[in-house]
Amino acid sequence: MNTAADIKEFPYPFKGEVYRYSNNSIPLETPSSITVTSTYKEEMILKRKLLENHPERCFHSLPHTQLAQWEIVSTIINHLTAYNPKLFSLEKQNRKWTLHNKLLNETHHFIYGDESSLPWQPLDFIGRHVQEDLIFMMQRDGDLYMDAGQLCFPANWSLAFNAGMNFKQIHRPIPGFKEEGLDDRILTFLLKMEAGAPWVRRNWSLMAGNRLDTSLETFDQWGGDRRKVTKDNAGEFVHFRVEVQKLFRMPGSNGVLFTIHTHLLSLEKFASNPNWLKQFFHILKELPDSVAEYKGISMFKEPVLDYLRRQDEGK
Repeated sequence: MNTAADIKEFPYPFKGEVYRYSNNSIPLETPSSITVTSTYKEEMILKRKLLENHPERCFHSLPHTQLAQWEIVSTIINHLTAYNPKLFSLEKQNRKWTLHNKLLNETHHFIYGDESSLPWQPLDFIGRHVQEDLIFMMQRDGDLYMDAGQLCFPANWSLAFNAGMNFKQIHRPIPGFKEEGLDDRILTFLLKMEAGAPWVRRNWSLMAGNRLDTSLETFDQWGGDRRKVTKDNAGEFVHFRVEVQKLFRMPGSNGVLFTIHTHLLSLEKFASNPNWLKQFFHILKELPDSVAEYKGISMFKEPVLDYLRRQDEGK
């Protein structure tokens, strides 16, 4: 794909020239939990390979989530077929469902609600047809708990470690999250979410390399690349990573489904947009050390700034 097409598809995450952690969720205009992009096939191959080779770190569920998993299957299939009718279709004969994935040339027959009719658990099954990671948080006792999820492309965290934690426990490492009261405000926001009114937010980071799978369990495979970044190789080597996180209240289970679509774009292509280049240079230059450290970019922040400065001067 050419640079112009890559930029058009990339979800630019910034609005101002200063970045701080906040609840930057906005109403989702097109109420689809799923987006199909040009990298669909290659990401499905990678995702399925990870699920087959590392199920212990890529999938988690508690027994009481089974009904909710089927609700998620129904929701996602409805979105796939409604917004991508040329790529996905569904036939129903009472509880007998047939899903056609035309992109992968696959047909799947199953009985809705009957786990024995699927080769995997329902959430694991439908996750093998979408680029998004799927996290389900069950609501109980005035809190949200990570009770199920399929996570293949995490940004430096572990589903196996966080499984079963509540919302505040999961987000405790974020700088200022508790101290500035973000934990209470965002949890209150999530608990008040209503079915039929989804939200979306964008989270960003920089990474050395272009791996989608940056799980904690594989840190030894990619963490050292941070020391290899220079002002001369930053354009090709460093990649902008943006997660489009969509939030849906599930009306049946009353839980919250998070779909996380990860996009990667080389810094070279990113910087070819002069407006993005100027704005991000100011954001990165001003970024607090604690935020840079948490996002894992402290080691190569200066080489990236040097690269962006030279690109700006060249334009």
